[in-house]
Amino acid sequence: MSDLPKRISIKEEGPREGFQFEKGVIPAARKIALIDSLSQTGLKQIQTVSFVPAKNVPGMADADEVVQGFRRAPGVSYTALWLNERGLERAIDSGKLDIKGILTLTASEKFLLRNQKRNLAENLAALPGLIAMYKKHEVPVERVSIAAAFGCNFEGDIPVATVVDMSRQLVEMGRDYGLDVKVLSLADTMAWATPQSIRRVVGAVREAFPELQISLHLHDTRGMGVANAYAGLEMGVAMFDAAVGGLGGCPFAAHSGAAGNVCTEDLIFMCDEMGIESGVDLEALLETARLAEDIVGHPLPGAVKSGGSLRRLRQKIAGEPVVA
Repeated sequence: MSDLPKRISIKEEGPREGFQFEKGVIPAARKIALIDSLSQTGLKQIQTVSFVPAKNVPGMADADEVVQGFRRAPGVSYTALWLNERGLERAIDSGKLDIKGILTLTASEKFLLRNQKRNLAENLAALPGLIAMYKKHEVPVERVSIAAAFGCNFEGDIPVATVVDMSRQLVEMGRDYGLDVKVLSLADTMAWATPQSIRRVVGAVREAFPELQISLHLHDTRGMGVANAYAGLEMGVAMFDAAVGGLGGCPFAAHSGAAGNVCTEDLIFMCDEMGIESGVDLEALLETARLAEDIVGHPLPGAVKSGGSLRRLRQKIAGEPVVA
């Protein structure tokens, strides 16, 4: 427990992760309302949209409109996802986003073939072209990522050695091209991780690359999201992707119960109770989670938005005025 961080940072992915996954049309105005609400919670990084072809991801057909519509709040970084140069150019042309590059390898070849129609060798071979694109547009690259780092619905368990080897390939490529790589993100894309495998993989990666910060992207399909985040905290991880209300899922996971990222407010609640700072106003975030549920029109899996925080209960029990 001595490795617990004193503070965590959250990359909020609900607007992008959630609205690309939801069935049916969600008006741009409501997507904008969610981003604006998130901007007032103390979160410092919000991923807003994906710049991808509408025929592939209909939920992102209004990405340009959404980006132009939200209000930037001081101190908040607004990012987007793209898969090619055209998507990057759309993000740059918006004039409203903080443009940051990332290099990604996928640990499962079967998933990669399904998701991107590439094999592992092609995935690796494509990265120099991506680096050239980032340099052309003067986009900094500080983060590298391994997708499906803990397991795959098509390939099964992923050996720890595979994750460490792919991480080394990314780090060495970054060094060779003069990139300032600071963060290694490990993504549990299809929710295979357990606390034990989080400790095993994070431990191996930290041992191999002690100079890098580790970030975790966790899904909650099997109810392990917060438990896995806790295991990450024990290993000193202080950076997490999360989605308000538990929005989202992976459209390529071939799993009818695929769930979104670990729920932001549930993670913040746990950290608050552990004395780990986040800078997030939990009560404001709970209101935003309820807004997200209203926008999508169906229950979202987050628990604390229904059960409430403990602060108000403690105030009530102590006979103190209940404050927001």
